[in-house]
Amino acid sequence: MKIAVVGTGYVGLVTGTCFAETGNDVICVDIDKSKVDKLTNGEITIYEPGLEKLFLRNLREERLHFTTNLAEGVKDALIIFLALPTPPGEDGSADLKYILGVADDLGKILGEYKVIVDKSTVPVGTADKVIKAIAANYSGDFDVVSNPEFLREGVAVEDFMKPDRVVIGTSSERARKTMTDLYSPFVRQGNPILFMDERSAELTKYAANSFLATKISFMNEIAQLCERIGADVDSVRRGIGSDERIGKRFLFPGIGYGGSCFPKDVQALSKSSSEAGYDFKILNSVMEVNEKQKLHLLPKIRKYFKNDLKSKKFALWGLAFKPNTDDIREAPALYMIEALLNEGAQVSVYDPEAVNNVRNLFGDKINYSENQYECLEGADALIIATEWNEFRTPNFLKIVTALKNKVIFDGRNLFETNAIKELGFYYESIGREIAYPGNAANHK
Repeated sequence: MKIAVVGTGYVGLVTGTCFAETGNDVICVDIDKSKVDKLTNGEITIYEPGLEKLFLRNLREERLHFTTNLAEGVKDALIIFLALPTPPGEDGSADLKYILGVADDLGKILGEYKVIVDKSTVPVGTADKVIKAIAANYSGDFDVVSNPEFLREGVAVEDFMKPDRVVIGTSSERARKTMTDLYSPFVRQGNPILFMDERSAELTKYAANSFLATKISFMNEIAQLCERIGADVDSVRRGIGSDERIGKRFLFPGIGYGGSCFPKDVQALSKSSSEAGYDFKILNSVMEVNEKQKLHLLPKIRKYFKNDLKSKKFALWGLAFKPNTDDIREAPALYMIEALLNEGAQVSVYDPEAVNNVRNLFGDKINYSENQYECLEGADALIIATEWNEFRTPNFLKIVTALKNKVIFDGRNLFETNAIKELGFYYESIGREIAYPGNAANHK
C-alpha cells in the first residue's frame, strides 16, 4: 500500500517508519528542508529507543522516502496521514492552523479518491473542518478518518507495532475497509480495531490522556496528605494498586507530569468542554494540582537551607519530562531550574539525552555535565527530577565524594528511605517520611 505522512515530528516519523516496516511504500512530507535532507541521508532527528534501526533498514530497502513537496508526496498515495502539530493557543484550545492549512492545500492538488487521516490529537469536530477545507477546492471523492495515536515516548515503536487497540473514526465503509487492510498486520494477536464515528474517536484520545493525568494528580494529592499525617505513599500506592478496578499503573507520585501530550490534551479538553457549555471541574483541578506539584520540592529545599539559596550550588539529575526520551516540553525540571536561578542559586545538570535541548533553552545560565557524577562536583545538594534507570542504583561512594553535603531531594522516589538513611544522607522525597542519620524512618 502507498502511504503519505505529512509531518515528520515525533508522531509522523514513528508512524511512517512503522508502516514501512510492514512492507508499505511510505513517503513523508515536511516543509523543513534541513530536516528532510537529514532524514534522507540517514540521520534520524528524534531520540526514541528502537526507532533508528527500523528507520535505517526501511530507508535502505527504499520503502521510506522524504520530500518537501506535498503534491509529490501525496500523488500516488491511497492514504494520507496528517501528523502535524496542534499546539495550545493562549486560551488553551488546540491550534488547528497547520492541519487546516494542509487540508486546504490538499483540496487544490487531489485528483482521485484518497483517505485523509487525522493522526494528530485534535478536538472534537476537526474531521468536519478538514472535510470542509478540502471540499472548498475539490469536488471529487475522498474520506476523512480520525485515527488518534496512543504512543508513549520511550516505548513508541512497541506501542505502534503491538497496539493495545486501534481506534478508527469513520462513517465510510470504503474507508473502513482500507483502514482494516492497513492495520491488520498490527493486530494479528487479536487486539481490537475499534470502529466508531469520527467525533467519538476524536474525544477518545483526549479522554484517555486526561484520565491518566487525573490518576497522576490524584496520587500526588495523596502524597501531599501522607506528608502531613505521617503515612507512607508507597504503602498506599501498593494497597490501592492491587485492586484490579484501579490497577498499578500511573500511581507513582512525583513532581508532576509533562511532555507533549498530557498538559496539552487536558487543557484542550477542558477548553472544549467550556465551549460546549460544560464546566469540567475535575480537569481544572488536575491542571491546578500539576502546576503546583512541579515545584513541590522547592519549599523543602528552602527550609533545609534556611531560606537562603543564594550562592548555593545544586546538581540536578534528569531534564527530560520522562526517561527514555529527549523531550523537555513541560518538563518539571525546567520549572525547578528557573526557580533556583531566580533565588540566586547555581545549577549543574545532567541527562542522558536531553542536555542539548536544555542548552538551547538556558544557554550559559547553568552548567552542563558529561556524566551524572561530574554534575555533583562541589554541589550543596542533589535534586532528582527524572527517573532514568541509571539513577536508580548509583555509586553512592562517588556521590558522597563529590557532594559538599550528603543531601538529596528526590522528586521521583527512586531510593528506599531506610537504605538511604543508613548511608548517612539527609533525604526528602514525595509523600514519605524524611530520612536523615539518627531518625527512625518509618518506611514499611
